[in-house]
Amino acid sequence: MAEEQTDTASGAEAAAGAERRTVGQTVRTLASTLWFPAFFFTGFLVCYLLPFHNPTPHHVEVAVTAPAAAELQQALDAKSPGAFDIEEVPSAEAARDAVTDREASAAYVPGPGAHDLYVAKADGYSLESVLQKTFTSVAQQSGAKIQMHDLAPTAPGDGMGTGLFYLVLACTIPSYVMVMMLLRATNFSRRDKTVTLVAAGAVISCVAYLVGLAMDVVPNEPLAILFLFLMTQAVALTSYGLVPFCKQFFPGVAMGLFVLLSMPSSGGAIPVQMVPGFFRALHPVMPMGNLIEALRGLFYFDGVDVVRHVLVLCAWVCVGVVLLALGAWRERRAAAREEAGELAEPPVEDPTFELPEPSAVRPHGHRLGQGDPSLTGRVTGADGEPLSGVAITVTGTQGSELVRAMTDANGEYAAAGLPDRFVNVIASAPDRLAAVSRVRVREGHPVRQDFRLDPRASRARTTAGA
Repeated sequence: MAEEQTDTASGAEAAAGAERRTVGQTVRTLASTLWFPAFFFTGFLVCYLLPFHNPTPHHVEVAVTAPAAAELQQALDAKSPGAFDIEEVPSAEAARDAVTDREASAAYVPGPGAHDLYVAKADGYSLESVLQKTFTSVAQQSGAKIQMHDLAPTAPGDGMGTGLFYLVLACTIPSYVMVMMLLRATNFSRRDKTVTLVAAGAVISCVAYLVGLAMDVVPNEPLAILFLFLMTQAVALTSYGLVPFCKQFFPGVAMGLFVLLSMPSSGGAIPVQMVPGFFRALHPVMPMGNLIEALRGLFYFDGVDVVRHVLVLCAWVCVGVVLLALGAWRERRAAAREEAGELAEPPVEDPTFELPEPSAVRPHGHRLGQGDPSLTGRVTGADGEPLSGVAITVTGTQGSELVRAMTDANGEYAAAGLPDRFVNVIASAPDRLAAVSRVRVREGHPVRQDFRLDPRASRARTTAGA
């Protein structure tokens, strides 16, 4: 009886343990699968709903002729504290110059019969509307009318002044998506992928500019193509450079930088003067905002501040190049350590949907979507005859199984999506002695490993692959 009770208790404990392991595995699977949509959902709430739900002016610089500046500042502070910063200028001409030189967002010049308000629609239609409403009210309090003067009207096809934002967006999102898609191109080396990103960026820039020009969204300034190209490379090269450092968290980091943070701080959809302080602080350093400001300066303000914003874009491109160089250096260093027999950093267990998973593929004519083989080979017997049905097991250097394949009627096998590192390849069959070989898998350089398996009475030999 006691033994039966002990067996029952042991069985219940084992069942409880199995249930806990199942629950833990389910939780880990859900966490690894749902973290990215949860991150994206939270990011949209914080980075889009928060800055865009109620845009209000913050420290909008307005040039005002003396002696009305001090009195106007007091009146505006009483009505909208912190909304406007009044700068006193000596004349109406100086007030206009402050707008065209991008030193102020607007200029207000009180006159004997009418008050003049100088604005720049190119800085954002929403800001122009707020300025018109605010200073119309100011003029009415003194019994005067207001006259609006647009010193930087947008292109005919950009009635809302948001055309640049969507043009820039069309160059930003594909640049990031290309990196995700190229990560699955296992037959491309790092150099091949970098060249592809550069070439695709050049095509995207030209097409985006020509489409914008055809739709009258932008003026005819071909130099804009160079600015758009710098943006594509800032996003693409930096994103690609982040992959070996962020690993499975790369999608969240890249999307956070170039979508969730860059878009609200760009000043393209909502003028930067009308979003919360955190996003205003990001505006001078994020690539999208600098591209929009550079294009505005080129198209509408005679090149004012263009160089400064282009230098920021170039800095982002340099960051991407440095990250790529560091990633290549780390890879060479890890390969050297692994070849010397030292323990290398273990592979990422959960590479997420952007990175290819190791899988067996057909040696010839593999289907679309399987990926190009990164490891191929042929297994033969002692007399050179092909051996079918031989199990090919690929493991990491620490013993974890990566993929298992079987040789076909020609004795051939293939595997795709293997990590860029040393792996162990094991060939085994029931009536043959197993053979093991250690090979270096390199991105964009398929490796071949052939085996010759002797009967169990003989010693297995491995032939070096080409």
